Amino acid sequence: MNIDEWRSQIKRGTLEFCVLLLISRAPRYGYEIISRLESRPIVAAKESTVYPLLRRLQKDGCLTSFWQGLPPRKYYTITDAGREYLEAMRSEWRELCEAIEGLERGDDNE
Repeated sequence: MNIDEWRSQIKRGTLEFCVLLLISRAPRYGYEIISRLESRPIVAAKESTVYPLLRRLQKDGCLTSFWQGLPPRKYYTITDAGREYLEAMRSEWRELCEAIEGLERGDDNE
């Protein structure tokens, strides 16, 4: 067993959620998102992962973007569709955490 593989699987499954959480609070540019993720190593991600994710979320209608500042930076903002998706993810996340916590407590109805 390799804990690094397990950690990688968790990260892959939650990175989109983490990115949307960050952008839902304020417009963010790519490097800022990467830096904030790096402050929490369990969800840290490289540029080669974050930028394609941002492009896909934008293509899917969850994000919009605009250029601002000097040097110009591309900022991402969440759309109404993105907020709906984020709320659905929050609900699923809470259910998952409750299920795991129940298993840890032994609430498995045996």
